[in-house]
Amino acid sequence: MSSTDLSPPADYRRSDRPSFVGQVWTGFGNAVSWLDGHGRKAWIAVTVASFFLAPPVGVALLLFAIGTGRMFSRHRDQSWGRACGSRRDRQDAFRSARMAMRPSGNTAFDTYKAETLRRLEDEQRAFEDFLGRLREAKDKAEFDQFMDERAHKARRGQDGDQDAA
Repeated sequence: MSSTDLSPPADYRRSDRPSFVGQVWTGFGNAVSWLDGHGRKAWIAVTVASFFLAPPVGVALLLFAIGTGRMFSRHRDQSWGRACGSRRDRQDAFRSARMAMRPSGNTAFDTYKAETLRRLEDEQRAFEDFLGRLREAKDKAEFDQFMDERAHKARRGQDGDQDAA
């Protein structure tokens, strides 16, 4: 038996399909994307189910979910969790705010910035006062309507009692 007998024929082509490991890896990526799309509850449900079906897989899934931040924090790729943002986003926002409050060295600009911030704070305070008055007026209108209806029912009840007597 020669070495040419062990080699594949000349017209033999490897399949265009990915290997078994490649297929498993692609399937895992698709499952992770699907779970990310359905949120934290889906991750918890699959993790609990995997603990009952195959405990080692459940442990691996739990470690993966915790390690990638999908279980206890909002994952950055999840469309349902963009409200909080990642830790890096919060750090960047804090750093930007801290840098904005620092004097620039240009006194004209610093004066302008201080005046603009003061004006914005005054506008915010005025708007919050307006919203408070608006809520108070709405509450008063609802209360007045309730009292009018109650008085109307009481008068109707008294008129009904006089007719019966």
